[in-house]
Amino acid sequence: MSSPQASTARDRSGFVDSFFKISQRGSTVNREIRGGVVTFFTMAYIVVLNPLIIGTVKDGTGQFVGGGTDPAASIAKVAVATALVAGVLTILMGVVANFPLALATGLGLNAFVAFSIATKMTWADAMGLVVLEGIIILLLVLTGFRKAVFEAVPVQLKVAISVGIGLFIAFIGFVDAGFVRRPAALTGPPVELGVAGNLRGWPVLIFVFGLTLIVTLYARKVKGAILIGIVATTVLAIVVESMVSIGARTAENPDGWGLTVPALPDDWFSTPDLDTLGEFSLFGSFEKIGVVAALLLVFTLMLADFFDTMGTMTAIGAEAGLLDAEGNPPNAQRILVVDSVAAAAGGAASVSSNTSYIESASGVGEGARTGLASVVTGICFLISMVVAPLVTLVPYEAATPALILVGFLMMTQVKGIDFDDIEVAFPAFLTIILMPFTYSITAGIGAGFVTYVLLKLVRGKVRQVHPLMWVVSILFVVYFAIGPLSDWLT
Repeated sequence: MSSPQASTARDRSGFVDSFFKISQRGSTVNREIRGGVVTFFTMAYIVVLNPLIIGTVKDGTGQFVGGGTDPAASIAKVAVATALVAGVLTILMGVVANFPLALATGLGLNAFVAFSIATKMTWADAMGLVVLEGIIILLLVLTGFRKAVFEAVPVQLKVAISVGIGLFIAFIGFVDAGFVRRPAALTGPPVELGVAGNLRGWPVLIFVFGLTLIVTLYARKVKGAILIGIVATTVLAIVVESMVSIGARTAENPDGWGLTVPALPDDWFSTPDLDTLGEFSLFGSFEKIGVVAALLLVFTLMLADFFDTMGTMTAIGAEAGLLDAEGNPPNAQRILVVDSVAAAAGGAASVSSNTSYIESASGVGEGARTGLASVVTGICFLISMVVAPLVTLVPYEAATPALILVGFLMMTQVKGIDFDDIEVAFPAFLTIILMPFTYSITAGIGAGFVTYVLLKLVRGKVRQVHPLMWVVSILFVVYFAIGPLSDWLT
């Protein structure tokens, strides 16, 4: 006879399984938890990196985020707010959309907001534009336009998006680990192996160890291969740093650790400062730079957010085996709603637009198939608000091997593209190759869409192009020409 406690535990387990459809999707609670933790560790760098971008730039009035002239205070506030918004919205994604997708401040967009927008106005005005962009995207989702555009994309182009993102995250992994770098000489190639074409330094060796360990464990079908690899490589990195004192990677110390130094902190806990929440002015920028200039900035932010998430959720769904026959993930509308709310929430918290993270694929590679993994990732972000080691112990070199493996797994989908058909093959090729080459998911998608429509046009197959593909392609032409258009109109 079972005890009441055991019966209650079974009931709770059954509710969790039923709510998240864990068994239905061929997963387990343990697998979802592992996947959620892996996703957190592969994207926790944003809690460190976003403050270094958002928190160190003065606005048009000479102030840092949160007010004042102390960059250290600004960095601390942005770090807390970054973790808070990422945690809440990722949990929301898991509960509302039941999809293994995590969200946080979008890299690239945050730099655009910091260096191209905030320097022309106050931080509150700049974040107001981000909130406005999020509201517009949310309206497009609620009216069904965003999902309609997604469903209008040909299946093979969706496959190309997944493959391109796979190459992109693998490239990110190699670059962040210092395995591939931009050369010091301007006359050399755009990237090169290590430093001056040579692999050197303990951090690169740690990265190679981590990659070898994760691939070996995965090939031997060891459960938790990615998580085991990240933890073991982090422990080794901490030991090496304590013995050799390598330090952070800088121009003077090119052989150092990327972003975070794997060392035990002096203070294990910190008190969250949430002063940046609500610091935005919705239409303040219109007075500062004019209506036309402000709308062009909103359009640029919106288009990047609009298609980055489409590509990301397609890639995650494909890797998890959750896409339907048309290449659409389950609960696509809910995914897009949460992502749109995240864009506005990021602006409202003064940490820039939040968006879906392709690093979620690392959790999927660990076995995550449901929103429970996102809930776990979100909880980890919330914990990181007060527990420093969760975001300071894991260096790039320990986390990025997971991105390489997942990039390989996503690349295997390339066999779903018919390369004998130029009308889809060349657009697919541009989509795949331009994502890593331009460091932009949006640029790859845009080039693929525009080329697809163009080839259909020149071959007299206009009727085969969905009307929304025409609309989106025209918008992408405007997007690519936004620089000269902005100069001309302002």
